[in-house]
Amino acid sequence: MFNFEKADRPTMYFIGVTTGSSSIMRVFPKWAQALGLEDTVIKGIDLPLHAPAEDYRRVVDFIKNDPLSMGALVTTHKIDLYNACKDMFDYIDPYAQALSEVSSLSKKDGRFCAHAKDPISSGLALEAFVPKNFWKDHGGQAVLLGAGGSSLAMTLYFGQDRHGDNVPAKIFLCNRSVPRLDSAKAHLESVSGRFPIEYVHNPAPEGNDKVIAGLPPYSLIVNATGLGKDAPGSPTTDAVQYPENSLVWEINYRGDLVFMYQANAQKDKKKLHVEDGWIYFVHGWTQVISEVFHIPIEGALLDKLSEIAKNI
Repeated sequence: MFNFEKADRPTMYFIGVTTGSSSIMRVFPKWAQALGLEDTVIKGIDLPLHAPAEDYRRVVDFIKNDPLSMGALVTTHKIDLYNACKDMFDYIDPYAQALSEVSSLSKKDGRFCAHAKDPISSGLALEAFVPKNFWKDHGGQAVLLGAGGSSLAMTLYFGQDRHGDNVPAKIFLCNRSVPRLDSAKAHLESVSGRFPIEYVHNPAPEGNDKVIAGLPPYSLIVNATGLGKDAPGSPTTDAVQYPENSLVWEINYRGDLVFMYQANAQKDKKKLHVEDGWIYFVHGWTQVISEVFHIPIEGALLDKLSEIAKNI
């Protein structure tokens, strides 16, 4: 468990499972210099998957009440932390309320704030590799493996009115547990009229293989589970068959990444575009850092931070 020592300099926290192996621990000091935050440090807080509520509350209480603890990025624990601590926040942004999750803890004007940044960061990452008018031109569908915060955020992103009819013809949310699917359905009610959403209970990877095999060409398949990063393995088997000309996105950028290697094995034959989680990593972190330190990060500054991260 994290050693709760009062911060002696401005500190940002990373709440995850295996934070020490994340690239952000090497990237953040260079980013801090570029942002004029030279005296600022980052510290990881590792919690087991689905930790007890009292652990989440202890972490949040510490950050909230320690003057030099500026805020935090939350990964993996976004839903569990929100459910355990939602009464501890002075402000909860609309996305966090809609998704019942939190990815950003920050302080502003004396208030302790919770934000869900994934609908923004996942949308920016998708726009970086999904061709313009991809859905309108080809009529493909999307399979989101996992019914956690990332999948919900992507579905909300697709459901924005600004996309018009350039959206997947259908979205499948596949998950190993029924309660998480039921929760996802309740949270996505607001966009259920934009496109059909099918909630699929697949306790084994073979079930995900079957859903993927039934997709039309020019579809999107996303690994939005923790498999390949927080836990070993993949949500699909080696026998999975991807539809031609499709986009396959592994939203993780570190770990054993079995899912990505499975897709790469078919990349040439099926004419796939296989994307890793690097751009998602950059947007996810810069969105939260911007909120925590009240610094707009976009345009040339975003490009500069991305280049710094690539070099590291």
